[in-house]
Amino acid sequence: MTRLSSDPGSAATLSPADKSGQAQGFLASIVGATALAHGCNDMIQAVLPSIYPMLKASFSLSYTQIGLISLVYQLTASLLQPWVGLYTDKHPKPFLLPAGMGVTLLGIGLLAIAGNFLTILAAAALVGVGSSTFHPEASRVARMASGGRFGTAQSAFQVGGNAGSAFGPVLAALLIIPHGQLSVAWLMLCALTAIVILTRVSRWSARHGHQHMIRHGSAPLQKMSKGKMVQALVVVSVLMFAKFTYIASLSNYFTFYLVQRFSLPLERAQMCLFAFLAAVAIGTFAGGPIGDRIGRKAVVWLSFLGVIPFALILPHVDLLWTVVLTIIIGLVLSSAFAALVVYAQEVVPGRPGMVAGIMFGTMFGVGGLAAAGLGKLADMYGIDWVYGLCAFLPLLGFATLFMPETRSKQK
Repeated sequence: MTRLSSDPGSAATLSPADKSGQAQGFLASIVGATALAHGCNDMIQAVLPSIYPMLKASFSLSYTQIGLISLVYQLTASLLQPWVGLYTDKHPKPFLLPAGMGVTLLGIGLLAIAGNFLTILAAAALVGVGSSTFHPEASRVARMASGGRFGTAQSAFQVGGNAGSAFGPVLAALLIIPHGQLSVAWLMLCALTAIVILTRVSRWSARHGHQHMIRHGSAPLQKMSKGKMVQALVVVSVLMFAKFTYIASLSNYFTFYLVQRFSLPLERAQMCLFAFLAAVAIGTFAGGPIGDRIGRKAVVWLSFLGVIPFALILPHVDLLWTVVLTIIIGLVLSSAFAALVVYAQEVVPGRPGMVAGIMFGTMFGVGGLAAAGLGKLADMYGIDWVYGLCAFLPLLGFATLFMPETRSKQK
């Protein structure tokens, strides 16, 4: 594994291991560092929806206002990401990583002392801006260090975020909800840890990242016409809409659903949410390496078609089977994300940061709009009705039929 050197004189030279090419194919230390920082980032983000019930009670918020908090956070986390990615593809700015985490740090502090709904919205916006700076650049660094195993690197990077998202509700249940809003400030330690990690990653990226990416190129790609490129991106957009609207229904409102339908205590409901999010993390990790072997399109097929029967049954079962089915859904549906990201990067070669920004931006944007829309529907028709409606979303996975192939030879 490569050490993160702090020697300024190493900027123009590569270590013997770097020069060997094969020995330094997949840099687990760099990919692992980006995954760990991603975990810190997304754990902070996951705490926000996890404390919605506490905020709802403390500030007498409606489901619509809860949805607006998600909307503000998700939109600020999404709108800037493509532009950050496009700019850093042309003008790399690796130290944006710790700087963005600094903005998240400010958002956490504001959330801990927020005294009204508007201040909560401002805090959510700051956390979103920090996220929009982090994701495209960190994803690009993980790709740089992949040694050509792009799906594996993307999965490792994403599973760090999903693991953080899974532990967010646990942290909220054990630390924040019992001790109140001010205890949110403990998350500042997590942000500071991420800043230290990202500073070291940024040094490696500034010195060796570009050379390493050139050395380990991808397999030959199909020459794709503009029409086919548009078709591919439209299909990816449809699949992202289906996946993240469904995920938003669970990550934002699952605790409300369990409390209302099964009279489950809030702490136990948070643990059920943790089980779902942990399954998402495991499924995400599996999807990338499988996609490197059997192809991105095959993984997407397995992910969407495999989840359809479980999603349709979910609104009609008891508590035990609700938990079991959500775990299965998390495992199966999440496996598609890394494949979709790498597929889109193959459709638009040479712009990994921009594509990552669009993909993560779409994820957050769709999640935010879905959270707001589903919150409004929950106020109008009830949370049970919302889950009945969302059960049909995985059927949009049949759009995979129209995905053009990108590789002339699969690995």
